[in-house]
Amino acid sequence: MVIRIINALLMLVAVAMGFKQGFAMATAKPEMVTMFSKWNFDKVGLMINGVVTIIAAAMIIFPKTFIWGNFLMSAGILLIICFHLADGDFKGVLIELPFLFLNLVIIYLQHPMARN
Repeated sequence: MVIRIINALLMLVAVAMGFKQGFAMATAKPEMVTMFSKWNFDKVGLMINGVVTIIAAAMIIFPKTFIWGNFLMSAGILLIICFHLADGDFKGVLIELPFLFLNLVIIYLQHPMARN
């Protein structure tokens, strides 16, 4: 029971962050444009990435799409990590790693409302 509560809280954090970051990308916030433009993302590409992030965050909420949502969210984070590595920006990698691990822990613990 305690594990389910902890996982539900971790899920809420991941979903909230996904919506927040996805909205920042979809609305082309200046800091997102600056970060992604160095990787040759235009505003349309950034907006598409934001919408995919929002969809992934929404998918995490539901047990039937939980794994796919986490997979999409993890893939987006891994993409950003790879771009940081290509730039040699290890600080950026270290910032993104906890978010990747968060999704992996959530997958491991499974959806708190899923039937066993």
